[in-house]
Amino acid sequence: MTSNKEPIGKLISHLHRQNQKILAKELLPYGIGSGGQHSFLKLILSHPGITQDQMTCEIKCDKATTARSVKHLEASGYIERRTDPRDRRSSLLYPTAKALEFAPVFQSLLNDFNRKLSAGLTSEEIDTLITLLHKVTRNSDQLNGQN
Repeated sequence: MTSNKEPIGKLISHLHRQNQKILAKELLPYGIGSGGQHSFLKLILSHPGITQDQMTCEIKCDKATTARSVKHLEASGYIERRTDPRDRRSSLLYPTAKALEFAPVFQSLLNDFNRKLSAGLTSEEIDTLITLLHKVTRNSDQLNGQN
């Protein structure tokens, strides 16, 4: 089926790049930079004790990106590493008091951004959009050999 519509991947890629730029600018005053660091911080806040490998799998990025983000978040005082008692070679990542104190502000910024992003859409349209994006994500995961 041929269509004159823009490719889905192109639209999603554009949206992702724009989101990253806007969020990086919004979070810069808090010492959270680009490279999706907000995604890593959010994951550590919601899953204290997560490993870098688990984050790499969850966020679906490469190990180097995870390592850079963890290093920056640690240097900024948002996370701390603790040796995994089950595997001394591995570190568990935990939010610091600074991160826990920042969490409500952080979530408010993310909620506000999401609200602005979906401006002009009804709640039904938002639900439909999310459902459709989940379907496209599953298709992409299958194409990439992930289940």
